[in-house]
Amino acid sequence: MNPLLLLLMELLLPQAACGMLGTKCFLTLGRDARDPLNHYRPGDHLIGGLFSATNNLQPELQNFSLSPSKKVHRLVISLNEINKDPLLLPNLTLGYNLHDNFRDKMLTLDGLLDLLSTGEANVPNYSCGRKRNMLVLLEETNSDISILMAAILGIYKIPQISYTFISPVLSDKTQLPFFYRTVPKEGAQNLGIVKLLLYFQWTFIGVFAADTDNGEHFIRTFVPVLAQNGICVVFSQIVLLKDENFQHLISVFNLWAQINLHHFLKNPQIYNNTIEGMYLDRNGDLMADFDIVSWVWFPNKSTTRVKFGSLDREGTIGVKFSINKEAIMSPQWLNQPLPHSQCVEPCQPGYFKVVQEGKPICCYNCVPCAEGGISTQEDADHCTRCPDNQYQNKHRDQCILKTVTFLSHQEYLGIILTFFALFLILTTVLVLGIFIKFQETPIVKANNRDLSYILLVSLLLCFLTSFLFIGRPRRTTCLLRQTIFSIIFSIAVSTVLAKTIMVVLAFLATKPGNRVRGWLGKSLTNTIIISCSSVQVVICFTWLGVFPSFPDSDTYSQPREIVLQCNEGSVTMFYVALGYMGFQAAICFVVAFLARNLPGSFNEAKLITFSMLVFCSVWISFVPTYLSTKGKFTVAVQVFSILASSAGLLGCIFIPKCYIILLRPELNTKEQLMFKSEVKK
Repeated sequence: MNPLLLLLMELLLPQAACGMLGTKCFLTLGRDARDPLNHYRPGDHLIGGLFSATNNLQPELQNFSLSPSKKVHRLVISLNEINKDPLLLPNLTLGYNLHDNFRDKMLTLDGLLDLLSTGEANVPNYSCGRKRNMLVLLEETNSDISILMAAILGIYKIPQISYTFISPVLSDKTQLPFFYRTVPKEGAQNLGIVKLLLYFQWTFIGVFAADTDNGEHFIRTFVPVLAQNGICVVFSQIVLLKDENFQHLISVFNLWAQINLHHFLKNPQIYNNTIEGMYLDRNGDLMADFDIVSWVWFPNKSTTRVKFGSLDREGTIGVKFSINKEAIMSPQWLNQPLPHSQCVEPCQPGYFKVVQEGKPICCYNCVPCAEGGISTQEDADHCTRCPDNQYQNKHRDQCILKTVTFLSHQEYLGIILTFFALFLILTTVLVLGIFIKFQETPIVKANNRDLSYILLVSLLLCFLTSFLFIGRPRRTTCLLRQTIFSIIFSIAVSTVLAKTIMVVLAFLATKPGNRVRGWLGKSLTNTIIISCSSVQVVICFTWLGVFPSFPDSDTYSQPREIVLQCNEGSVTMFYVALGYMGFQAAICFVVAFLARNLPGSFNEAKLITFSMLVFCSVWISFVPTYLSTKGKFTVAVQVFSILASSAGLLGCIFIPKCYIILLRPELNTKEQLMFKSEVKK
């Protein structure tokens, strides 16, 4: 018959009263043959106990009553101290009836029956021989057995106190009101185990658990916790405590520990710290602080327990984990490198983890942080991007403040551009002075003196606008520099166009009967300049009113610099203004190219053709260069284009005339010019 079914049938038997039948007991069966497993002392009240007390897994090899374990010994001493103190339990004595269950279900139930039976045989509810005076039962069994024992003891209303990690089912006071626990709830130590594994970087592990309800529950709940913390469980195995293979595995582990115009790491355990360190959490479950200890084995086979860390709960939420490295390394002769338990080498700062496809999460590749990102710790899950005003260092593990930069007057590039701008300004002033001084000479008068003055002043202003682009961008300079540059350049090109048209009209006016002679004069040139420039003025004022430029900073184009610059407000308006200026230059170039072979010494068409060729070449190359450069070099490209194109107009149109005025004055006569004109005809 099933022994569990027999047990339940016996519990349902009505309690027999020995007194009604006299002194003779019906059941006088002999005591169980396993009496050596019992440790008994009489008293007014008994403390029952079911322990896994012996150190050997084979009960036939050890007599529990003759060689009790340390836990039983401590309990006996405590009870003796209580009995000796008359103030604690006056006129009462505490006895004990302790059994070793050897982690065996049948032996545990056999011991429980003995504790509940008052006769000479293990028959519960049969009152004869002994007085049933068990006050409480202390037990250390698996959860499945504890649940069965709690159901039985609940009938007798005998408190059951467990000091092992138990199933959450046993915490239900509505079902099991007489069950109590003296250790923190299951899983309270899990955080300490996780932190300990992470501290030693043991992320490649295996898990063994006993073939019990507790063991299965441990694997089911704890393995996901390990995975969440980046610890790979290579295997999780349920084993029988009496299994020969398991015993052999333990022997191997112990042997391994002993061998290696690392004795200190053998049998690591977690103990509760103090009574003061135990408290209830918000759900009423028992919580506790823990000491992390290791057993140190000395050459003479003696051992000692060394505390090398703790897990202290701060209130009911926070946890403080600490390790004493000196305690780990003591004694000195055991100071050896810690063993490794990792799938791969840890990722250094500056790298982050990428899990290898098809492998556990702790098997990963180390990938360097992308541009602008850093990681400051080993095995980082991801990189953190530096703020916009900082950049990553060489090792990608620290962010460094970017330097603020702009096209300054103090740096080499700014100095060079400023020098050329000043040189060209002085050259333009010199040319203007020469033309004013020799304004009555034929070569100055022959090429429309007023247009030459307007063009020289326009070029002078063009050179001056370059200073709006050099220096720290400010609100005023950002608002004015593009619009002023576009308008002044448009006036300069319009003036060159007017000079070209005047050359053509002057040639046509020399033919008899041609009416274009009446068009020659200041009114036509002024009309050309004003009408062509007014279109650019409208474009620039629309740009300034709708999309004004403003100071801005560029934190992306240069990895280590913050570039102060002017935001143009509208890129479209910028290219519209630049395109119109190019359109003017193209018309001027075409007209001058067609008129280049017209006769006459007063013909500037050739000079204007070369100047427009230089002008158009500079600004056509400006566009791709402007788009391909970054930061302050973008501004430098525009300044260079302003200076180069303006210098092209100045050099091609005015330098040859200055050469004749200053160095070849004999050619600067009306007769000489008329002679050349006749020769060309």
